Amino acid sequence: MNNKIPKGKYVWSATVGEKGQIVIPKQAREIFGINPGDTVLLLGDDKRGIAIPPKGSFSDLFSKAFSENKPED
Repeated sequence: MNNKIPKGKYVWSATVGEKGQIVIPKQAREIFGINPGDTVLLLGDDKRGIAIPPKGSFSDLFSKAFSENKPED
C-alpha cells in the first residue's frame, strides 16, 4: 500500500474549540500565505464537506457568483 502523499497535496487536522474556532496549522498558513487579520472564505456542501479556497481566488469566486450572465442550461 502506497501511503505517500502526492506533491502539492497536503493533509492536516485541526481541533474545534468550545467557541467553534479552529486553528489553521502553521505549515498551511505558511504555504497559502495566511496571516493574522486575514479573512478566509469557507465554502460548504452537504455531501462534499467544507473547503477553504486560497485567498487569491476570492475575486474569481465573487465574480462568478454575482455575474449578471445567466447560467447555461
